[in-house]
Amino acid sequence: MRSQKPVSALYYAEGRPAPALERILKTAQAAQVNVAARSRVELDALAGGGLHQGVVAVAGDFPYREPLDVVAAARATGAAPLLLVLDEVQDPQNLGALVRSAHILGAHGLIVPRHRAATVTPAVVKAAAGATEHTPIALCTNVARTLEELKEEGVWIVGASANEGEPPWAIDFTLPTALVLGSEGKGLRPLVERGCDRRVYIPVLGRVASLNVSAAGAILLYEALRQRSHRPE
Repeated sequence: MRSQKPVSALYYAEGRPAPALERILKTAQAAQVNVAARSRVELDALAGGGLHQGVVAVAGDFPYREPLDVVAAARATGAAPLLLVLDEVQDPQNLGALVRSAHILGAHGLIVPRHRAATVTPAVVKAAAGATEHTPIALCTNVARTLEELKEEGVWIVGASANEGEPPWAIDFTLPTALVLGSEGKGLRPLVERGCDRRVYIPVLGRVASLNVSAAGAILLYEALRQRSHRPE
């Protein structure tokens, strides 16, 4: 039976696949669907307890969250929320890399705009190396307005700048924080930047003007992880 919904990823049981499954995997790869091996336990979880024959396809629209739901879910664990907010990041590879970094480095989720920005596609799923399965991603209509809503929830807004603001170690990332990253070419838009409580920049020694947005995001998230790992109990 053929699905009428787009398939974003296909996962199969670890080990050498049977010939019939090999044909399915080759067809998926030819269609540029992300294909990856997973343990039986992970496949069972992806199937939601349903029966599968060693292969699970992720189809249909990505299950986006609401921005404030991500904050609430973080607080439910007893943690101070740490979010990435992306202001018109348009490259799917950058979005995927940021999702991967967010998952690995302990962020509780991402917020991306509905328009004029990359959203979750098969290319993003592939670049994220499976992290889209484990990282809440929320959509918002207006980034500046969403930042105001986060402030009302007690979240500090820290905007990343290419060369202005404070160094990462001067920012207290142990507080509830939304780290805002701008687009690849223009950085933060003026209205979004005005909504930030503080600005952070990464000091560099090289002659290149600034870091790629996904690299900058990973560095800043690592500083947040470092601070939170050393916070006194």
